[in-house]
Amino acid sequence: MSKRALDVHVLPEGEALHVPRDSKGLDELVSWLRARQPRIIAVEATGGFERVVAVELDAAGLPVAVVNPARIRDFASAVGARAKTDRIDAAVIARFAEATQPVVRPLPDERTRELADLVTRRRQIVEMLGAERARERRAPNRRVARSCQRLIKALERELADADNEIDGALRASAEWRAKQELLQSVPGVGPAVSSTLIAELPELGNLDRRSIAALCGLAPWTRQSGQWRGKSFIGGGDRACSWRR
Repeated sequence: MSKRALDVHVLPEGEALHVPRDSKGLDELVSWLRARQPRIIAVEATGGFERVVAVELDAAGLPVAVVNPARIRDFASAVGARAKTDRIDAAVIARFAEATQPVVRPLPDERTRELADLVTRRRQIVEMLGAERARERRAPNRRVARSCQRLIKALERELADADNEIDGALRASAEWRAKQELLQSVPGVGPAVSSTLIAELPELGNLDRRSIAALCGLAPWTRQSGQWRGKSFIGGGDRACSWRR
């Protein structure tokens, strides 16, 4: 998956396809995949580039699963796939899907995707604010400090606007309002955490506690071999959730 093109690899046949990442290329991709009737199509999450592709495949009735890139990197390292091109990456993702059988789950609807975009933008603004405040503290002179202060004020306004947008989106949905109230009844959970959970974990409330923990990579797993045999660890999961970033 890249900004301009898509590379596909099919197992066990080893067939490959390269198409542009535009409407014509997506139509060709859907037709090509339908003819092969895949059991599962694994799409790596790549900063939003995967979203249109996943939606198109899902709308076509194809079994698509969006997978965590960290898990694919770990898999590539484990199988010794060190070379890196788009075609090689596609083959590694196919091998990963064959080995792990990621679960096909319904994709978020457009409204949920828009909320997720707002939550992501809020997170970016918070990160920029933190970086700029650190620069202000280390400013070598007053001119630089004043420049930092102006940018901090602008980012604070953007953060307030983002919070208002998110609040408005949540208030427009009775279902989301109910979820938000329930989440915020938990001590320590405020508007930022609850909106992130609603946006990035739409499965919350529909999966049992074990399934949702596994999806987030928060479920313990026990090593069965080596020096850590019998020890439990937290890690993995298909969803790169914000509280783990």
